[in-house]
Amino acid sequence: MAIRSAGILLYRHRPAGPEVFLVHPGGPFWAKKDDGAWSIPKGVFGSDEAVEAAARREFEEETGIALVSPLVPLGEFRQPGGKIVSAFAGEGDLDPALVRSNTFEMEWPPRSGRTAAFPEVDRADWFDTENAAIKILKGQWPILKALLARLGPSGA
Repeated sequence: MAIRSAGILLYRHRPAGPEVFLVHPGGPFWAKKDDGAWSIPKGVFGSDEAVEAAARREFEEETGIALVSPLVPLGEFRQPGGKIVSAFAGEGDLDPALVRSNTFEMEWPPRSGRTAAFPEVDRADWFDTENAAIKILKGQWPILKALLARLGPSGA
């Protein structure tokens, strides 16, 4: 059975068009990666949790911000590794400087026997849709595309 994940693609309207909020994964493996490394705030959930509730919980865990905006389902998207992401869109605005992620521990450096704590998200930012298409993980491009289709040609 595929691992299931839920997340939120937050967007806001600007005079030049919509912008989307993406997060950059923390930890040593992602430290020097930028283009093709950003993601929607998302995470794994169990069968005992409602999908929208999981998306809201994960958004808060990864950003430290509780999102109260109404959400619209964008669909389910299979990632290259087989994980299925249930994505929602929500309109809102927040200051990326306020993002405070939870942390995870891993052995670092590898095979050292020592563990180190890293933030799940080391930074967040707003991107116009053209730059978001460059920054977002390849497997999540269909999520961005679904939002753009929902907003329509005018980005409304």
